[in-house]
Amino acid sequence: MSPLSRLRCITVDVTGTLIAYKGELGDYYCMAAKAVGLPCPDYKRVHEGFKFAYTEMAKKYPCFGFAAKMPNIVWWKTCVRDSFVRAGYDYDEETFEKIFRRIYSSFGSSAPYTVFPDSQPFLRWVREKGLKVGIVSNAEYRYRDVILPALGLNQGSEWDFGVFSGLEGVEKPDPMIYKIALERAGNIAPEETLHIGDSMRKDYTPAKSVGMNALLLDRFKTPDAEEWRKSGAIVLPDLKAVQDYLSSGKLAC
Repeated sequence: MSPLSRLRCITVDVTGTLIAYKGELGDYYCMAAKAVGLPCPDYKRVHEGFKFAYTEMAKKYPCFGFAAKMPNIVWWKTCVRDSFVRAGYDYDEETFEKIFRRIYSSFGSSAPYTVFPDSQPFLRWVREKGLKVGIVSNAEYRYRDVILPALGLNQGSEWDFGVFSGLEGVEKPDPMIYKIALERAGNIAPEETLHIGDSMRKDYTPAKSVGMNALLLDRFKTPDAEEWRKSGAIVLPDLKAVQDYLSSGKLAC
């Protein structure tokens, strides 16, 4: 009996699983600054500044400000301003507003992302087999409404339901986000559900903790993959290999 025959639902992570960032953060910050006639900010400083700023915002206002009822654009404006300040760029309000609008617009479009070529075929194959497909992502509403559709990953043809942290007020690795996914799927039993992601901490462990099946993708040959395998996780290189595994129960070489 193939693993697929025991399942009624598959949930998938987004970034690193279905899509990836294209280029570097500095590319988009640079383009935004140059568009208003300013020099390109230093890539390394902006990248480091953003890491600290994002971590701080996520700690103070998790799930993109959900509990604080903070508008999405305000959350990102605070984060981007802090990123620039930490990198040593303290623009006046008018200049920053022009830069920010360009950055916010870019990351609310398909421009900074690329979809893996096996993503759409895999999701369609799963749905053709009669299984429900759910998206489980630590992302805000623009992933659902704009970004995924712009990348050809549409609700109704590639996926059936979505659980996005910015809309739910709970985020991975909290197991509650997986319980919400099971409810959203129609209260399907966890043992009849498989979650696919690229993080042991955010995807595999919490999904398993609520009784779901889980496996991990290692698209970028991360050094952690060997430890994942040692801990008992099924680790596959891409979604084509997942399809082969689900069909036959044998790991693709």
